[in-house]
Amino acid sequence: MHADDVSAATEIAESMSEIQAGPRALSKAFRVAARRATPSVVTVFAYGQNVETTDEEDETDRPGPTPPQNESVNGDAVPLTGLGSGVILSETGLIITNNHVIAGAKKVVVQLADETEIEAAEVHGDPDSDVAIVRIERDKPFDVATLGDSDQMDIGDWVLAIGSPFKLEATVSAGIVSAKNRKLPRIRRGRLLQTDAAINPGNSGGPLVDLDGKMIAINTAIATRNGGYQGIGFAIPINQAKWIADELAAHGRVRRAALGISLAELNTKVAKKVNLPVGLGILVHQVIAGSAGARAGLKPMDVILEFAGERVLNPSNLREIIERKPIGSMQNVKISRAGKEMTLQVELASIEDPTLQKSEAEAEKEGESAEGKQAEGKQAEGKPAE
Repeated sequence: MHADDVSAATEIAESMSEIQAGPRALSKAFRVAARRATPSVVTVFAYGQNVETTDEEDETDRPGPTPPQNESVNGDAVPLTGLGSGVILSETGLIITNNHVIAGAKKVVVQLADETEIEAAEVHGDPDSDVAIVRIERDKPFDVATLGDSDQMDIGDWVLAIGSPFKLEATVSAGIVSAKNRKLPRIRRGRLLQTDAAINPGNSGGPLVDLDGKMIAINTAIATRNGGYQGIGFAIPINQAKWIADELAAHGRVRRAALGISLAELNTKVAKKVNLPVGLGILVHQVIAGSAGARAGLKPMDVILEFAGERVLNPSNLREIIERKPIGSMQNVKISRAGKEMTLQVELASIEDPTLQKSEAEAEKEGESAEGKQAEGKQAEGKPAE
């Protein structure tokens, strides 16, 4: 072969190797991440929920885990009414999933990756965040998921969704983080990650993992017009979900602290309207009479700069900081009022405080209106990926 031909062939081979290196590396990363995450993913079967059953689909020919359609609870046969996914958080059998997967169930059965089935000994859920825990027991330890840091995830990061869509357990799909801080009407508390990784019915409660195989979110809903995947899915960030799971495991409910105020982000539109600098802090839009915020001396048009020593970024960030502080604790609130900075002390109340019953929901809604939200409020409501 002529020297020039050898040189050309070598150059082509090197170019092909370089071209293939990227995809091969990504493929290997997907493989390793899926292998690390899958053993801790479970299928969750719920029986006896108060839901309407339909005959629109014939379940008999579907592959995947197919438990008995009726289970005995106190001598009565109850039907299988819900199916989702979950992730094992502890060697002792604590599992995190979605509240809508287990809500109202008379019996919950968990199927492990090796197809072992174990009836749940304990089940607790939080409708406001759509997070739930299920506890199962056996003599030997369970495989446990490794948790990542959802705060470090950014738009464009690769992720894998793992779960049991349409009863096909341990299914893995790939995509990216499409957006952050999304909000759905049915999930009152917390912001969501948006992803284009395929999420379908049965994926609810399963993990969204990074390329290290670490769980960074819990798949919870899809934006859809026909009930199936259409490129938009939503997941609860693990930093948010883990705190809720810990509360449910320790107390059987989520204890949230509150100030009794509604907030507005000082974006360009709002800042111009109230004649304040853009991004100065979080604007206090309303203070409920008799609330913890009112007792501390907060007033409408105050701008919160810091809470408990933490710089606040937006209303949802501030709410998360507040609700995770101990109820009854004293916290410093640094504010700007009429151009002057000052620090107030507030004793945090429980969100169940009667003074907040005026409806934190109403105050929150008014605050969001003041923020001038646009596309976020008009997006699809988000169908649970049950």
